[in-house]
Amino acid sequence: MAALIEIDNLTKIYDNGFTALKGVSLSIDKGEIIALLGPNGAGKTTMISIVCGIVNPTSGSVKIAGNDIIRDYRKTRAMIGLVPQELTTDAFESVWGTVSFSRGLFGLPPKPAHLEKVLKALSLWDKKDSKIMTLSGGMKRRVLIAKALAHEPDILFLDEPTAGVDVSLRKDMWATVRDLRESGVTIILTTHYIEEAEEMADRVGVINNGEIIVVEEKAELMRKLGKKEVVLTLNEPLSALPDALSGFDLTLSEDGQQISYAYVTTAKRTGITKLLSALAEEDITFSDLDTKQSSLEDIFVSLVEDAA
Repeated sequence: MAALIEIDNLTKIYDNGFTALKGVSLSIDKGEIIALLGPNGAGKTTMISIVCGIVNPTSGSVKIAGNDIIRDYRKTRAMIGLVPQELTTDAFESVWGTVSFSRGLFGLPPKPAHLEKVLKALSLWDKKDSKIMTLSGGMKRRVLIAKALAHEPDILFLDEPTAGVDVSLRKDMWATVRDLRESGVTIILTTHYIEEAEEMADRVGVINNGEIIVVEEKAELMRKLGKKEVVLTLNEPLSALPDALSGFDLTLSEDGQQISYAYVTTAKRTGITKLLSALAEEDITFSDLDTKQSSLEDIFVSLVEDAA
């Protein structure tokens, strides 16, 4: 089955000579949530803007359900909902009015039942008659999502959707996004919040300096690139690690009370048994053993640093 979104060798060079994207290729399947991580200026927003028809590519192509975004602009744009970073709303319009207007922009007839469903899902129903200027930043962010969903798109782009949103509202949005995915909407999310990607995404892509470093299923990415760490709390502190332990990737805490041993989870042998034997030979005993797993944030930082 062909991918819903096919991005092929996409490049964008602005008039000032800045290259925002360098031959980016990415396929996205129907009904998945993919999170795009990357530092500021990495190219995330430029890529989304091209797919949504806001920015023209320098070269390369994008197809939505087999339709070229330039040649079949109206058809592809109608399939996409976009929630931008900026809180651009009609300050003096009511929530109901601005959401209804957004639906009308796509030439669709009124459908109050759908708009009511969207507003209720986003906890905006009791605010439907309120002017947008009276809403909090978090509520305005929700209005942007409601506007993007007004025309019942197949694809939803969320560009930093929870920026400036408190933890409670953020979790509500995560639940809403998962519900949308269950209804068949494909979601592409850019975020600075690593936990957001870890919580919601099926796949994670890391972008840096206009290039995609890696795109992988979240669980597989954690398996391949994640490291585990064994932390041993010693019975007696050490002033330094003995030479006999130099063959292990060990870190001694500043107080000499703990030894940390990092190992790759995919290795055939972790080396832990060998380490414990070496400790026993050196008469180093411990009172506690703990293990830690790399987080997605650890992996992201490692990938960006390696690509720098």
